[in-house]
Amino acid sequence: MNKVLPLLCLTALLILISSTGPLQAGEGKLEAFLGEPALELGQVFRGERFPNIVVSMKGTVIATWGTSHVRARRSEDGGKTWGEEIVIQKPGFQCGGVIVDEGSGDIIAFVEDRHPPAPLSVYRSPDDGKTWKKIEVKINPDSKGNQPSMHMNDHGITLRHGQHKGRLIRPSRFYAGRNHRSKWPLHYTNAVYSDDGGKTWHTSDPFPANGTGEATLAELSDGTVYYNSRRHWANEGENPRRRWTALSDDGGKTWKDLKICEALPDGPQNTNYGCMGGLTRLAVKDRDILLYSNCDSPGGRKLGTIWASLDGGKTWPVKRLVFAGSHGYSSLTSGRPGTKSEGWIYLHFEGGPKGGSTVARFNLAWVLKGEATGDGALPK
Repeated sequence: MNKVLPLLCLTALLILISSTGPLQAGEGKLEAFLGEPALELGQVFRGERFPNIVVSMKGTVIATWGTSHVRARRSEDGGKTWGEEIVIQKPGFQCGGVIVDEGSGDIIAFVEDRHPPAPLSVYRSPDDGKTWKKIEVKINPDSKGNQPSMHMNDHGITLRHGQHKGRLIRPSRFYAGRNHRSKWPLHYTNAVYSDDGGKTWHTSDPFPANGTGEATLAELSDGTVYYNSRRHWANEGENPRRRWTALSDDGGKTWKDLKICEALPDGPQNTNYGCMGGLTRLAVKDRDILLYSNCDSPGGRKLGTIWASLDGGKTWPVKRLVFAGSHGYSSLTSGRPGTKSEGWIYLHFEGGPKGGSTVARFNLAWVLKGEATGDGALPK
């Protein structure tokens, strides 16, 4: 009898897991992203602006979008097909930073009432993005006493390594009252993070450069948070058409090692105004493979391109064109081991063959067949 009971308990557990769908591990093997090079593009939303994209713990790809109202579409087959639009808030203004809470499996979305600064609402989905419920949260100001704005940034992440494992973190910013040329020198980016599952948020110290705008971040395999930001303005002698980067070794609370990344363009090169880009670290154990997206054009938001770094953002030796036509703001994420999303990289961007929003899915093998940048070399 004593041998039968544990067997019955194990059987019941297996039945429960198979019926609810397991929460997948965060990181897998590099081989899943290799193989035969592949690229596919498809329209997901029509009209309006502002993309985000994440992959749930069950491997569902969730794209969000919108300026009149914020909505989502889901793909349960790794990005081949997409379900109907799901309204998160109407009216509402997409402000990015969608996060998959890898502790609970819930998905958190941030919505502002209008172009910021504006009132903020936070939503949680406990069912893989099918339904969304508004939740009460507390967001604490930064060390200067400034309240952060959430618009408009790439998705957030759950930290997986080090003493801050389980922390939720997303890029944010200080608008200095409004998005106007006279205010740009006062703008700065930062991040908000939560250690209680998204109920209470703390704001990091300001990013150590003014004039920054929409931002992205990723966690490296040693727990370092890598931050990459758009720019609206630069001091005399600085290059405002390249990206700012910095690092955090305390889970995103403070930033150091500020650098201009000369390898990565910040939007069209005939303007200092920049463009929101995407960033993801591939879900590969013990590897720091980063991908970055933006337009790679002399003028105009077009020539959407992916850059790859195999050393955690130190060098960016290869790039590949995704779409030669219209390519504005973009968001970038990668698939989850053990699901139909495994091995795929997802780029959600403004523009594409049919306009509106497009999701491109491709693998690392496709990126590595691209053009050498001269910034470092690919390992043999």
